[in-house]
This record gives sequence, C-alpha cells and structure tokens, in this order.
Amino acid sequence: MTTSIAGLLMANVAAAQEAPTIQLNTIVIDSSDTSPIGPDKGYIAKNTMTGAKTDTPIREIPQSISVVTREQMDDRFSEQIEDTIAYTSGVTASPWGVDDRFDQFLIRGFDIGPYAVFRDGLPQKAIDFSGFKAEPYGLERVEVLKGPASVLYGSNEVGGIVNLVTKRPTKDPLYSAYASYGSFNTYEVGIDAGGPLDKEGVWTYRLTGLFRDGETQTDFSRNNRVFIAPAITWSPSADTSLTILANYQWDELTPNTFLPIANPAFPNIPKFSRSFTASDPNFDRFDADHGSIGYEFEHSFNESWKIWQNLRYSQQDTDYRHLYYSSMIDDDTMGRTAFTVDETATLFSVDNGVQYDYEGKRIKNTLLMGLSYDRQTVDGQNGFDTGPSLDIDDPVFGIDVASPPIYLDRRQTIDQVGLYAQTQTKVDDHWLLTLGGRQSWVEDKTHDRLSGTTSEQSDSAFSGKVGLGYLFDNGMTPYVSYSESFTPTIGQGSTGQTFSPSEGQQYEAGVKYEPDFFPGTVTGSVFEITKSNVLTPDPNDPNFQVQTGEVRHRGFELEAIVNLFHGISLTGSYTYLDAEITSSNVEGETGNRPALVPEHQASLWAKYTFETGVLEGLNVGSGVRYVGSSFGDNANQIKVDDYTLVDAAISYEKNGWKGSLKASNVFDKEYYSTCAGDNDGNPMCIYGEGRAVKATLSAKF
Repeated sequence: MTTSIAGLLMANVAAAQEAPTIQLNTIVIDSSDTSPIGPDKGYIAKNTMTGAKTDTPIREIPQSISVVTREQMDDRFSEQIEDTIAYTSGVTASPWGVDDRFDQFLIRGFDIGPYAVFRDGLPQKAIDFSGFKAEPYGLERVEVLKGPASVLYGSNEVGGIVNLVTKRPTKDPLYSAYASYGSFNTYEVGIDAGGPLDKEGVWTYRLTGLFRDGETQTDFSRNNRVFIAPAITWSPSADTSLTILANYQWDELTPNTFLPIANPAFPNIPKFSRSFTASDPNFDRFDADHGSIGYEFEHSFNESWKIWQNLRYSQQDTDYRHLYYSSMIDDDTMGRTAFTVDETATLFSVDNGVQYDYEGKRIKNTLLMGLSYDRQTVDGQNGFDTGPSLDIDDPVFGIDVASPPIYLDRRQTIDQVGLYAQTQTKVDDHWLLTLGGRQSWVEDKTHDRLSGTTSEQSDSAFSGKVGLGYLFDNGMTPYVSYSESFTPTIGQGSTGQTFSPSEGQQYEAGVKYEPDFFPGTVTGSVFEITKSNVLTPDPNDPNFQVQTGEVRHRGFELEAIVNLFHGISLTGSYTYLDAEITSSNVEGETGNRPALVPEHQASLWAKYTFETGVLEGLNVGSGVRYVGSSFGDNANQIKVDDYTLVDAAISYEKNGWKGSLKASNVFDKEYYSTCAGDNDGNPMCIYGEGRAVKATLSAKF
C-alpha cells in the first residue's frame, strides 16, 4: 500500500506543470483484531467461532451471543468465571453464593452452570462432583451462546453454553508478570509469556502460570491454586497449523454454607454473620487435582476446502468432604449431615469438521459437516450419614468427625456420537439463511459395585435449527430463529422403562446493530423457551417419576458495548424473564415461577482512560449490577430479596508497569444469593459475596 501511494504521489509531482492537482481519497486502515479466538482490542468483539464453529461475524449469527474480551476481564474483578460474565445479559452469576466447587450461573433462567461449560469448543462439563473449574487468567475471551445449542455441541441444557477460549501462542514476543494481594489474606503471582521459537516463526509458544494462597469470607476457608498452561503451535505454512494445548490445576477450595434463618417453627434463630460456617475445619475440604492435554489441527486444501480436528483428554481427582446444615433440632442446635466424595472423572472429546466455502455472483455459502465423539467416566464412592450437631450459642470446631458409610460405589461411562451439518448462506450480501441438524446417539453404562449389577441405557435424538436475517447497509441486522436441544435423562419409571431425553425448543427474534459512526454493538432480542420431558412425581407411585413436567421461559434482553467518545468504554445490559412451571404433578407448583429465576436484571459498567496530559495512563472504572427478587423453591413459599452491587477499579500504567486496585461489592452489601428449604422445609439461605479488594502490580517486557 505504501509503495502504491508513493508511486501515485511521484506521478502527481512529475505532472504538476501539465495537469491540475488531483485530490486522492482518504485511505482508512482498520487495525482492529477480528480473530474469532483472539483477545480482541478493547471491549468490542466482531467475530466468533462459538456461534457457528466457523469464523463468522457476530451480527450474522441468528442467535444471541455475548463476548467478554480479555480487556474487560482485566479491567474488572475477575477471580472466577462467574465474575467474567456477571455483566452479561441473560446471565445470573453465582446463584449459589460463595461456593468454590463449580462454575455456577444461570442462562435465561436455567440453572445449568456446571453442565454448560465448554473450552475451545469441546465440553468441560461437571461430572458428578468433578467440575473442572476454570482459571480466568488462562483465557483470551469468554463467550455466552444463549438458547439451545445441541446442533453444534450435542447433549446440552436448553439455556445455552459458555465457551472458554484458551490463551494461545503468539507471533509477537509477549512477556508479562504480576503480583497481587487482596482481601482475606490472599496473595497471587502470575506469569504470561509467548512468542516465536525460531526466526521464521514456524514454531510459537505460550506459557501461562499462576500461584494463589488465601481464604474467602467464610471461617476456616481455603482459596489455594496452582495453575500452569503450556501451549505450542507448529504452522509450516499459511494453510496448515497444529496447536497443542495443555494445563494442570491443583485446587484447595471451600464448599458452600447454608444457614438457617428465623421462621415460624424457630422464630429465635439469630442472624448469622457472613463468616459463620456450619462446617468443621477438621473435616471439610474440596481438593481437586485436574489437568488436560489436547490439540487443534487445521489444514486448507485451497480457498474452498478445509478440514480440522480438535481433541482433548481431561482428568480430575476429587477429594470432597462436607459437614453441612440439614435442619434445626431445637432452638439452639443445628443438625448436620456428613457427605463425602472420592472419585476420578475423565472426559475425552474429539470433533472433526469439513468446511466448504462457495462464492458465486449472488450467493456465498459455507457448508460445515462434522462428526464428534465424547466419552465421560466417573469412578468412585460417595458417603452419607447424619453428622454431629452444632450448638449455635457455643459452637465448638476442630472435632473428630467419622467418615460416613458408603452408599454409592460405581463406575459410570457415557458415550456420545454426533453427526451434524450446517449451512450458512448469504444472498446478494444482505439475506442470511442458516440451517443445521444433528443426529446424536448416547450410551450410558453403570456398574454398581455394592449390588454387583450393571445397568445400560441407550438414547438417540435429532436436533435442528433454522435462522433468517437481513444485513442492512447501516449496520442493522434483524433476525428470527428456531433451535432445539436435548439432554439424556438417566433412570427408570415404575414399569422399568428408561426415560426419554428432555427436550428444548426456542423461538427467538432480535436486532443486532453495529453503527458505522462510532465503535459499538447493540443487541436486542425476545425469546420463548420450552423444556419438556421434565421429571415429576408419578401420581400412581410416589417412589417413581414420570416425564410429564414442563417449564416455559419468555424474555427480553438488551445489551450494548460501545465507545461513546475518545477514552470511554461502556457495557450495559437488561434482562426480563417471565418464567413459569407449565406442568407438574407436585400440588401447587403448576403456574409458579421456577426457583432461583429473577424477573429483572440490569448492569452498567463504564471506564474512562486518560490518553493525554499529566494523567495519561490513568484508567478509572465503575459498575453497578442489579439482580431482582426470586424464589428459593418451586412452591414459591421462600422469597429471596433483590440486591444491587457496586464494583470499581482504578489503574495507572506507564513504561510497561501497571498498578491497579479493584473492588467488587464496594459498599459491602449484605445479601442472600439464594434460599431453599432444609430437611424439614424451613428456610435456609446462603450469603452472597461481600466486599473483596485486590491490589496488583504488573509489568510487560
């Protein structure tokens, strides 16, 4: 481009005496990062791999999708995956309060957190109590695809998925490190390095690591982690690449703590502090030792044909012991239950794809055909028994607690095969048509060591999707879509018949807007989701269940990510959910609102960057999150109040050094994340996270 412009200028000079001056049009070079798996520059992401498994602009996906970029994670308090998506429309983060066992969230009102997590397009779901909890520092971005996603991702709950995109090797040298200290005596150190390994850049690498030692707001808690993630890429040409991704993570974390609250049966129960625990430090722990290794291979034969294969093997060893509140024995004494888990879970996944791109005079089409296979296993024991009681007026901790008897000892293997196809068609550079379908086969085999029996269950399901959109020249894209999902339901009815998979259907209509007069994206959508084949008690035999239950969620979402003017970045969202149990055999549940689901949610985050003057390098950010009231039970007898939280951050960067101070729940709002009924049906609640502050010093070299 430089040579061409110089040639034009020289030609103009030579002809200046013979011809009038020619005014050349301004050439604008867009240097924004449009990689669908990169960190992006700033708050705005343009492309995604999650929405279609092809490199597609977000505005061309006929389904709501939100992307949290690396800069958003760096600017806000992002200790867990829940923190990274807390400002995302349609998402309720940390519905179970302070609970480090899993990544927990709701999408469009469905409590699917541990079972909706993918990493680099492959499942990283919880298996029993092994959650494969992710470290945000090792990620480039986090993407939330809302609504059914079984066509591309197989067995999934109807609410959607969260796809975590791992940090990858870089072409340019990258060296950074940080040290931090924060609330609850928590300190961290981390490194992130990458770049070429040879002069030609054929081999590149990335190494990310973190060490954390600390606690949470709960007494006797632990928040310890060792994380390391090496990666290497071999790219002998522009047409071929192989990236090997691995990680190891060792966690010592803390389970949740439900506490009783005053009620008609026990009106004198005091209000416990957030630090109070019903557990015991000699017994409670959640130790997880997990890691994974895999690769991403891609080869283009020409401009039309491309093949790829993604593969990963993950394993987690879980040592979990929990002494938790079960019910009140009398006004002064808590009853407790002892629960243990000792298991090993594995997850092997491979996804193969063939992509064909066609471009004619009026039509552009991308055809994707894929074959995927997943095998998940869990092998271990669970124990359960009544535990020692606790005097709430004079609690004694550090006691000896006997291990409960084993009630479950099994090895379970679930195999899933999926054959899928998707076509994305663009007509006259305006009309968008997306069609997709998947046929899935699922085999479940469980060997019960206690009974010496083996049970097997086979399921199959077809899932489809269709979407239609129109690209206006002004950046507006209205769309409509229909999509389906399925989830196997393990178990048998009263006659010995196995259960059919639960099914989900979603109708969605929306508008995506990318204005051309300032950087930003605005998305609005309305949707209706129905989940059928839900288990509900058998009216003829209360010892069994039948699949006549159904729930329906309708809603509206609005999300905006914009740069209002020079130096300001802003994200905002609003979610309205009308959720209803439309069919249940439990008396009084039909017509009620499902537990945990708030009707209204809203958030706003803004950051200002001083780019000139004496304050150059200073960043100031603040945000507010509102979560409306909900119910802790499907009977709608236990209400959970709404709450509003304020977050803030300030940082200063100069000459590669950066100091920052971040805080979540700045005003230390005391609130309950959720409540439920204890063993006697009386209310018990779990606290949400109080104020947490973190000071960090980092450097880039």
